[in-house]
Amino acid sequence: MVANSPSLLIISPNMGDVATQTKSFLSGKVAHFTESVIREMTRKAMMYDAVNLAQGFPDFPAPAEIKRAAQEAIAADINQYAITWGAKALRDSIVEKFGRTQGIRIDPEREITICCGSTEAMMSAMLAIINPGDEIVVFEPFYENYGPDAILSGAAPRFVKMKPPKDENSEWTFDFDELAAAFGPNTKAIILNTPNNPTGKVFTLHELEFIRDLCVKWNAYCVTDEIYEHILYDGTGHITMARLEGMRERTIVINGMSKTYSVTGWRVGWAIAPPETTQAIRKVHDFLTVGAAAPLQQAGAMALRSPQSYYDGLATTYAKKRERLLKILTSAGFTVYKPRGAYYIMTDISRFKFPETDPRFASESKDVAFAKYLVQEIGIACVPGSSFYNDPQDGASQVRFTFCKKEETLAAAEARFAKLRV
Repeated sequence: MVANSPSLLIISPNMGDVATQTKSFLSGKVAHFTESVIREMTRKAMMYDAVNLAQGFPDFPAPAEIKRAAQEAIAADINQYAITWGAKALRDSIVEKFGRTQGIRIDPEREITICCGSTEAMMSAMLAIINPGDEIVVFEPFYENYGPDAILSGAAPRFVKMKPPKDENSEWTFDFDELAAAFGPNTKAIILNTPNNPTGKVFTLHELEFIRDLCVKWNAYCVTDEIYEHILYDGTGHITMARLEGMRERTIVINGMSKTYSVTGWRVGWAIAPPETTQAIRKVHDFLTVGAAAPLQQAGAMALRSPQSYYDGLATTYAKKRERLLKILTSAGFTVYKPRGAYYIMTDISRFKFPETDPRFASESKDVAFAKYLVQEIGIACVPGSSFYNDPQDGASQVRFTFCKKEETLAAAEARFAKLRV
């Protein structure tokens, strides 16, 4: 009865008086965002037996050594709570790897918080630093979690658009003046995802230095999502903002095991931050999730000590998959934007003259209608571009595909795309 009515019957303590009050049972925050469109498209892929090129999870096995390490940890009874902010073995491995790859020495006791995936690490960081009235700068197109993260933490997002490449040899760019105008006295942080999902953009040193200067000027954090740090192409390199002069004390690095080690379901991530910030993140994390899975943390400690050849092989493998899907999509009629990192391809669908003419999708924006048509009629799931923008119309001519799939999956997609007509 309560779930169907906004009215509550309240018994007054004074003489048993009865009063009826109207009370909202749901937080107003949830009215400002939808469920994950990416996860919705995975469900539709299952519903229509479609090839899932929507959600970025590998459909091939994780490395045998990493799986074996988890099995051994469980067999060794590492099955109870780890230290709330993370098992020492994993924190020590993060210190070693971050030092080796980025040249930064961090304190495993005061500057690392292990979380339930990078998603929780980002949410814990946001809740730890945001106060009412704070603003946060977000590049768009953005990973769809960032908008809800800002809303849930109480921040007001300020969006800065990136422009698509003009040709195969150009990059996603942003206007420096537009970014500068987004910063101000209420700016608490900027979220920086490099390599970027969904665009595949890898931010250059020049761009990072400009962002650094704005953070220093306005005394703002840079919260960096570096989950795709080892998935790079065309000679690009990953630079963490924490390396730049003046940013060590104002950078929160978010990372995790999911993408690099092909274990998206393990949900082991972390936040690296200055000691005082880490203290705040740990408090939020403790009451939000208590701790990440102990045996998987133990396996992570081993995974992070993988030799450089593993990371080189990872990038080489994905480079081949990138070329494979680029060719498939180009042949099918898409305008493709070649990614320099991560494992997604943003595309433009303006050339396709349907499904606007299909009455089933008449009420939908072009990208949503196209994604629904593609999954239902062609048997391939993608993500509509509008889910990556604050204003859905900005993504109405785009859809995103992922290529973190085995060859059989890509071949099946190629065969089904043969039914698609421009």
